[in-house]
Amino acid sequence: RWRDHRQVINAILWKLRTGAPWRDLPDRYGPWKTAHERLRLWTKDGTWEKILDRVIVKDDAVGELEWITSVDSSVVRAHQHAAGARKKGDAATEPKPSPATGKDSAGPAAD
Repeated sequence: RWRDHRQVINAILWKLRTGAPWRDLPDRYGPWKTAHERLRLWTKDGTWEKILDRVIVKDDAVGELEWITSVDSSVVRAHQHAAGARKKGDAATEPKPSPATGKDSAGPAAD
């Protein structure tokens, strides 16, 4: 017999909202493996899409549908090569005069 769907949906939503590991799921939601497996199965068979479609149709008919999209840049990760490191032959790697002395910062010049 399946665990109560409402409890499992609340567990899945808690996990997605907090970003916590599955094993940190509070006991009130039941076993974490149950919620994880249900999410996996429902994603695979299209149940989540059906739920969203029903919610959209119902809320749109009532006139309460409002889409809010938010991207938190503190969790967006860039690839290590996108970190802005200089490449060989880059014009920015040439020595620049020091603002204090006016001499090249690369070291003593060979005269």
